[in-house]
Amino acid sequence: MAQAIAEILEGVTEHYFSASPSGDYRPREIEVVLAGAPRTVQTAGGVFSPEHLDRGTEILLAHLDSGLEAAHDTELDTDSDPDQGPTAAPMLDIGCGWGPIALAAALNHPEREVWAIDVNERSRELTRANADRLGLTNVRVCAPEEVPADLQFAEIRSNPPIRVGKEALHEILQQWLPRLAPGGVASLVVAKHLGADSLQRWIAAEFPSLEVSRPTRSKGFHVLRAEAAAGSEDSEA
Repeated sequence: MAQAIAEILEGVTEHYFSASPSGDYRPREIEVVLAGAPRTVQTAGGVFSPEHLDRGTEILLAHLDSGLEAAHDTELDTDSDPDQGPTAAPMLDIGCGWGPIALAAALNHPEREVWAIDVNERSRELTRANADRLGLTNVRVCAPEEVPADLQFAEIRSNPPIRVGKEALHEILQQWLPRLAPGGVASLVVAKHLGADSLQRWIAAEFPSLEVSRPTRSKGFHVLRAEAAAGSEDSEA
């Protein structure tokens, strides 16, 4: 699957979804807010949104942070083991760029393993560097084909690379959405004018075992949520 996607993208240069950007690697620092606090991170040309935290990712992170706050405000009397079930399974960031989604997840969930994947080797290098800079030891950065085949994820979080084209995007989601653990949730942010409506319909049709909804809409971006049924295997694409 990864090879097929690479072939689709072959010949695309000087873009954030190039495997090996050819421009000079000139890292620079920017300040962004992640997990509720300002953080200084490193970015560079040849990756997605190197100048700032892009609007779509900002909206996705705000949505996820609001859900985290709501969970903290709700006190439940339960004997369940917090180390068991979907919440203990790893998290996945598809197309990590310089790392904002993966870094925020790791900061908010230090007990969880967060996998950050990207076809762009420069993106992977920057995400590793930023995880080290922030003292995060729970971030695993790799190329998509390096993720263990039997690994399932409690959460998938992504600002997916819409501009790779519909065919390549569908192949990416067909590869990873079936990796949701039972009860797991995928949260994707997509601009309305880039096809949020059609993507929601496609996910619902392609993965009938996933419950698909749109919990947040803000400033032209929609957050799509796809939840796997608890206690059942997701459908194969």
